Amino acid sequence: MREPDAYLLGHRCAEQDRLERQASELAPESEALFDRLGVGAGWRVVEIGCGPRGCLELLSRRVGAAGRVVGVELSPEQAGRARSFAIEQGWTNVEVRAGDARRTGLDAGGFDLATERLVLVNVPEPAAIVAEMVRLVRPGGWIALHEADSSTQRCDPPHAAFDRLLELLDAYARRNGIDRAIAMRAPRLLRDAGAIDVRVQPLVHAYEAGHPRRRLLLEFVENARARLVESEIARADELDALTAALARHLDDPATLVTSSLFVQAWGRKPER
Repeated sequence: MREPDAYLLGHRCAEQDRLERQASELAPESEALFDRLGVGAGWRVVEIGCGPRGCLELLSRRVGAAGRVVGVELSPEQAGRARSFAIEQGWTNVEVRAGDARRTGLDAGGFDLATERLVLVNVPEPAAIVAEMVRLVRPGGWIALHEADSSTQRCDPPHAAFDRLLELLDAYARRNGIDRAIAMRAPRLLRDAGAIDVRVQPLVHAYEAGHPRRRLLLEFVENARARLVESEIARADELDALTAALARHLDDPATLVTSSLFVQAWGRKPER
């Protein structure tokens, strides 16, 4: 039976901390996407799955005092952290709501842009989220996705622990209706939801020794550990052995580590 909240990486404090760090790590890519869309003063933007920080800072700065940014986050803890951060920073144009991305309760057509980043790859029913994003934007408004194909992560020399840990995460994802290779489907999801003028930007990175995202797979496994063990997909001692072996491999600066294939896809809601 599917869990009520099957978010792959869970909501423990370590995952919230990772998401806060990720906001800075991925900021340049998100800035480039918002540049392409022309996001600027006065825009009304909703960010789906904003987590504890997401793109709220980037969007608040861009839309200015005349604009509005609404973050929607399923986890009440993460929504609370995002809300507190916005207050601390004095972002009076930012509102954060705790709620389901498939049924936000926000008015239809109330936004110029609906955006999300690395949400669909971690949750079931992604098409319902994209459909809600299309509903939320005005005719002619933009819908922008930033997604990953996590099946494409690689290291060289190859390592059995790397491959096995990916297999375990994939097994949990399949059991819960989550597509960890969803990035390639992002343009199709937009078209199926009715978006037009769909465009795509692929991205891939190498994580050299010392790069904060070099050990990302290990962080994913630790954050998903309880779910992997409770669902009997993996034993705790197996995870201990695999993560220790992979950590040693990643600590070798000669090991090449490349990211997932990321796909940014965006399109417009038809005028009629």
